[in-house]
Amino acid sequence: MNRKQRRLMLIAAAGAVLFVAAGLVLFAMRDTIVFFYGPTEIAEKGLQPGTRMRLGGLVEAGSVERGPGQRVSFAVTDGKNTVRVGYEGLLPDLFREGQGVVTEGVFEGAGRFRADSVLAKHDETYMPREVADALKKQGHWQPGVQKPGQ
Repeated sequence: MNRKQRRLMLIAAAGAVLFVAAGLVLFAMRDTIVFFYGPTEIAEKGLQPGTRMRLGGLVEAGSVERGPGQRVSFAVTDGKNTVRVGYEGLLPDLFREGQGVVTEGVFEGAGRFRADSVLAKHDETYMPREVADALKKQGHWQPGVQKPGQ
């Protein structure tokens, strides 16, 4: 083997090792990857019950219902479709109707979602990127425009 062939073999071996390492990392992460969806995307894609995901949109006005203990249920909407969310725990201080929210949990089917975490926006100018993109796509959110009463 001459010098050029050894260098080529070394590069090929390093490439193969990197390829195998990338494959192992992706295989290990397959259960931890969580996709973001809006209510309309859930309706269009027909997700299977038990799918772990993030759901984002606006908390629908008049939809918050508090139950015993720390149970709360509310609807997340993008103006076109709505998904009912059930959550048990403390809600963020800035959680309220008409505000942007991102929930993470399990889709239960039939327009129901069981959340294990809820994130609310922290001021009037912030909106999670995924929520803003979904609402812009539906034409229901414009940056810098506040609704009356906010």
